[in-house]
Amino acid sequence: MGAPLIQSALHPAGIQAARIEHLWWVMFWVCSVVFVAVVVAMGIAVVRGRGAASSASEATLARSVAIAVGLSIVALLVLLTEGELVGRGVASLREQDPNALRIQITGNQWWWDVQYLNPNPSLIVTTANEIHIPVGRPVGIVLRSNDVIHSLWIPALHGKRDLIPGRVTEIWLQADRAGFYRGQCAEFCGLQHAKMALGVVADLPDDFERWLTQMRSPAPAPTTPSQTRGKDVVERGPCAMCHTVVGTLAGGRTAPDLTHIASRSSIGAGSLPNTRGNLGGWIVDPQHVKPGNHMPAPGLSSEEVQPLLDYLETLK
Repeated sequence: MGAPLIQSALHPAGIQAARIEHLWWVMFWVCSVVFVAVVVAMGIAVVRGRGAASSASEATLARSVAIAVGLSIVALLVLLTEGELVGRGVASLREQDPNALRIQITGNQWWWDVQYLNPNPSLIVTTANEIHIPVGRPVGIVLRSNDVIHSLWIPALHGKRDLIPGRVTEIWLQADRAGFYRGQCAEFCGLQHAKMALGVVADLPDDFERWLTQMRSPAPAPTTPSQTRGKDVVERGPCAMCHTVVGTLAGGRTAPDLTHIASRSSIGAGSLPNTRGNLGGWIVDPQHVKPGNHMPAPGLSSEEVQPLLDYLETLK
């Protein structure tokens, strides 16, 4: 991706994230004022305590304590009120637009399975570890987990939402400007938790529709002998047992869909940039890049790997 990657709750790109940022700054300034006030009060107490005649009357002490308690209550009420307002504002997006985009994301150790939902099954799009969303359009994301508790967090677009085995949760977000935003699993989910990222590309509406149309197409037919050999490796080798490539005999469902893998910016759920060298290294020895992941070394020879890479590079 040529665009800069954004992963910061203090650089919001959507209405929910902007409200969360506002609450963060309110909490920051309230807590900063309280901290400064406490430090100043401690300093005054230390200086006065060193004086010869430093005893204060009980009335003065009681008044000081009452003022401190009153200010604490006001600060807590301010934070409570702001938190409630932000919570309602964040929830207000839910289903307000009948044209909202619906996506289902399923958490796995350690990758994201993605489906673009549609009442017409033939129009459902399946991808992995990278999603595209249209700018200015609400997006409802259904969240599931296949194994342990995960948590989806896209700081520039929204807060965190857990994915709990056996339960369905949901999060609504909207991007207000185009860009590339990084999401992350925010709940420790095992050995490679830190390498479970989700790329979010916010496209202009026309660009998004072109992308979605492209994702609905099957894998292109190979055009060279090497690519044909690579397709044969996919269909007849170990790849087909776990991965799907629409338009081929590969129909595995336990690993990321590879139909359009060449269009993604990274591999291994954000572990490496999607280059030929990185992809070849991943295929030959996935445990070296991401120890503990569920992909075993396929045991392919160099005569098989190079044609396989030639073929995978056509899957855009």
